[in-house]
Amino acid sequence: MLKIRLNERWVEAEEGVTLFGLRAELKPEADIIILNGAAMGADSLLVEGDEVCLIQRGEAPSEEELEALMAARHTPGVHAKLKAATVGIAGLGGLGSAIAVALARVGVGKLILADFDIVEPSNLNRQQYFVDQLGLLKTEALVSNLRRINPYVELEAHAVKLTPDTVFPMFGKTNVMIEAFDRADQKAMLMQAFVAQKPEIPFIGASGMAGYSSGETIGIKKMGANLYVVGDLETEAQPGCGLMAPRVGIAASMQANLALRLIVEGNAS
Repeated sequence: MLKIRLNERWVEAEEGVTLFGLRAELKPEADIIILNGAAMGADSLLVEGDEVCLIQRGEAPSEEELEALMAARHTPGVHAKLKAATVGIAGLGGLGSAIAVALARVGVGKLILADFDIVEPSNLNRQQYFVDQLGLLKTEALVSNLRRINPYVELEAHAVKLTPDTVFPMFGKTNVMIEAFDRADQKAMLMQAFVAQKPEIPFIGASGMAGYSSGETIGIKKMGANLYVVGDLETEAQPGCGLMAPRVGIAASMQANLALRLIVEGNAS
């Protein structure tokens, strides 16, 4: 018997089995066949340790299969920690929508999302929405997009304007909280609420990512025991210096990556 890695799981196959023979036996409907990282159009004899991926176009993998595929791309033990985590994201614009996409792709188990706004044409220069979603609530549009990326992530969306009275208990059970607002007063309100009421929950804010100057100036500042701010702390949106996809995307990715670090390294609540 041969041991073949099929869709990231080890299976046993008969000596002398071919690539197309394996497809006929295990997934005859597959129309894309990958052998050791290469798409194959011709049959090939399989040998011990070969890695095969059988894909049917348009078919969503089962939850179990998708987990196996995702876990195989992570460092051992990382996927289980991510799946058990809950991350809150307040604001679903250029930062929040990109953060949510990143966290759904890596398999964070639950995302709690909040934004009261709708998708407008000006949002399309940097936010993770599409022309046919104009006019939809951002919560509705983003949930739809995330479902297409990872149908098994748990999503809790709130189309509300956050105030000190509505932050909790909505975000009270998150492992990490991410602030992704545009307005300074909203940023300050949410940060103050968490520092005062939930200081044990890591809080990741953002400040300063407008324009197109060097992305190298965007960094992470630790402002307290569980308080972090991503950005250059200076470059705010203003006439002649707008918010643009590349630099906003850098900040969003840094916020998402910091959340992953805190979860995986055991520093999340």
